[in-house]
Amino acid sequence: MPEAILKAQGVHTYIGQHHILQGVSFEARSDAVTVLVGRNGAGKSTSLKTIMGLLPPSQGSITFRAAEIQRKKPYEIARLGIGFVPEDMGIFSNLTVEENMKVAMLREDRETLRRLEAITDLLPDLGKFWTANAGNLSGGQKQMLAIARAIVNETALLLIDEPSKGLAPIIVEALIDTINRIKEHSVVLLVEQNFHMAGAVGDYFYILDDGLVVRGGDMEELAGDEALKSRYLGISAAVEK
Repeated sequence: MPEAILKAQGVHTYIGQHHILQGVSFEARSDAVTVLVGRNGAGKSTSLKTIMGLLPPSQGSITFRAAEIQRKKPYEIARLGIGFVPEDMGIFSNLTVEENMKVAMLREDRETLRRLEAITDLLPDLGKFWTANAGNLSGGQKQMLAIARAIVNETALLLIDEPSKGLAPIIVEALIDTINRIKEHSVVLLVEQNFHMAGAVGDYFYILDDGLVVRGGDMEELAGDEALKSRYLGISAAVEK
């Protein structure tokens, strides 16, 4: 079994008075995509924000490369090599694609510039629209820019929240290809409602339900378990694509 680069153990997180995560435990294994799935409001996005330090946990531990990070600030966590693509993408619409990338860079050294060149090879639309305002990009292009910003620095672990949301099926297929290529050099922890995409990129899964992890395992196990998908994801064999 691959070693885990990230472990969350017994994590509790509140948003105001609301107890969102109620003792969540999961891990992201090396050289793989781990997917957090579940219905809306189950705690998936809160899990990523808690890892990133945007919502500090009240209890529990989060370790990255065996070192605890749950008390660190978001910028400190980012500098450890964790990238984050939020659900709202987090790009600057009034800046160009080039300016968005430069703002995201922690440093402008030779290695970062090499990664930038590799990213524009991976995502050629970014190069085509390099001087265009990010606000004028299509939804799929904005999502690719958000991912590019997160991996322009040395990224060992990439957190991605709902990347397929609102995108056309053909763009989702391109996104699947992109994530499968990214996982060749970064561990990916993904929150995704689109089960087709989750199944196409995921190696492992955890189901969250009402702030708890209720099941985890190989993605192939979940893909073949109609009762489990129906109970926790609201997916039936008749409607699944």
